[in-house]
Amino acid sequence: MKTGKAIVVFSGGQDSTTCLFWALNRFKEVETVTFNYGQRHRFELDCASDIAKELSIKHHILDMSLLNQLAPNALTRKDIEIKSEEGKLPTTFVDGRNLLFLSFAAILAKQVGARNIVTGVCETDFSGYPDCRDVFIKSLNVTLNLAMDYQFIIDTPLMWLNKAQTWALADQLGVLDFVRYKTLTCYNGIIADGCGECPSCKLRKKGLDEYLSST
Repeated sequence: MKTGKAIVVFSGGQDSTTCLFWALNRFKEVETVTFNYGQRHRFELDCASDIAKELSIKHHILDMSLLNQLAPNALTRKDIEIKSEEGKLPTTFVDGRNLLFLSFAAILAKQVGARNIVTGVCETDFSGYPDCRDVFIKSLNVTLNLAMDYQFIIDTPLMWLNKAQTWALADQLGVLDFVRYKTLTCYNGIIADGCGECPSCKLRKKGLDEYLSST
């Protein structure tokens, strides 16, 4: 039986959309929240809105443009190349992004009476991002509970899954085609299979190919 209410941190990408369907299978009520932080692939805002509308889910978009001012990165600045060098964080890493996103999601969750916050962060395919680690999520969960005197639960259904396993989860939920053709993961803002060239597209395709070849 479905119980409770959840807020899904939602970008309209593969991971967050899979998490959305995961949440819809578990919670009586689900709402989504998307953050506008000046990302250059702004089509994700439209994609997230379109998916929420199609699924008749209440969708919140919060202005986080200050993040762009504070933390220049390849996701918000066209003059910064998307690249990854061994021993360094990728240029797509945004300092404090998940810290801020989850904190604001928690504030929203309390206002709408939700206890669960669902996010698609993943330590298996996390590209070295420190704010995708399980230890960070557990630490923040404790901090949010103390900060607002409210018992939140941060759910991370993808934490220990690689991309192939994430595709498998979408298939188990009966939404593999939905996730494949209606989500936007591409850094260049191309829906579905994307540009095929950016790191995000390559990771997505590699995972899909591995999953399809195993079925």
